[in-house]
Amino acid sequence: MQELNIRRYQQPEAAQSCAAKVKPEYVTGTIPTQAGEIPRVSSSWSRADRLGEIKSRVGAFRMRYTVEPGLYAVGEPGRDSDVFASANYKLSFDILRRALSGMNAWILVLDTNGINVWCAAGKGTFSTAEMVKRIASSKLGEVVDHRVIIAPQLGAVGVRARQVEKLSGFKVRFGPVDAADIPGYVRAGHRKTDAMRRVKFTLKDRLVLTPMEINPAMKQYPWFAAAILLVAGLQPTGIIFADALKGLPLLLLGLLAVFTGAFVTPALLPFVPFRSFALKGWLMGMIALIPAANMLDLAGKSLPYQAASYIFFPMASSYIALQFTGSTTFTGMSGVKKELKIGIPVYLASTAIATLLLVASKLIDWRIL
Repeated sequence: MQELNIRRYQQPEAAQSCAAKVKPEYVTGTIPTQAGEIPRVSSSWSRADRLGEIKSRVGAFRMRYTVEPGLYAVGEPGRDSDVFASANYKLSFDILRRALSGMNAWILVLDTNGINVWCAAGKGTFSTAEMVKRIASSKLGEVVDHRVIIAPQLGAVGVRARQVEKLSGFKVRFGPVDAADIPGYVRAGHRKTDAMRRVKFTLKDRLVLTPMEINPAMKQYPWFAAAILLVAGLQPTGIIFADALKGLPLLLLGLLAVFTGAFVTPALLPFVPFRSFALKGWLMGMIALIPAANMLDLAGKSLPYQAASYIFFPMASSYIALQFTGSTTFTGMSGVKKELKIGIPVYLASTAIATLLLVASKLIDWRIL
């Protein structure tokens, strides 16, 4: 897994082959069981783990930041030790093993294609079928005497507990929302308090997700910038590069739309009116556009130019903010699908109208209109 000392752990389906070949840094040894040797993992993070967290937060590296599915041990677990389920997104796995510090437990890692528990449950990879498959392939029934798996509460939407028990013999209990509450949950006899059931999505939680919202938008920004500069520099006699700089106000408004949709809206999420992420993003985009328009003297431009700006940029902010819905627990899958069904045609129509208005503005500059 790239040269980060976080190499993928090449593990076949059978648990007895788990301790093979290339051993990643977080594996500290093995635990002998009736199902074979189970890799023991550290509950503390190394420098490579912290670097991996940063890289997964800010780039597409997270799609390759995985742990091989299977069974792992923390501490010195025995046949009566708890079994906790996790996704094979390595950051999810790392957060869980750190929360189990000082405990003896098993971690059953499901194959979620490198997606975190919440998103994987919605996408159907942290699922009933995958849990049943992983219980069988890891030979969990030969490792523990009890028949209970503790799954993250945010994975409940993807796992049907009764079906898992019917197919595998293992009951599924849903633990706390936050992995940090696991020690208290276990000490309380596997009972959750109201606080353990409550989804916390603090400012810090939201801000650490914003780089992954900014990056995709900024990857598309050069195409937008090239189109704006081309249109700005276009004259009846050809492209005049000096005139291309007249597109600078629109380039700055484009950056503002990215910042507003990908950073400001997520940061202020609980305080922005409306439940819809699309409306939240549009409102914040319009609020940001008004003072920016004054600073950039849009009032001195033609009416089509102004109209294009007021139509396109708040909608761009709205579209970018809508992408954040997949990173939160604020909206369910049905809500996301509903917003997309309504939003996509509106975004396309707004873009088309803004483009026509910008062309009209250009024709006015050429004194054709």
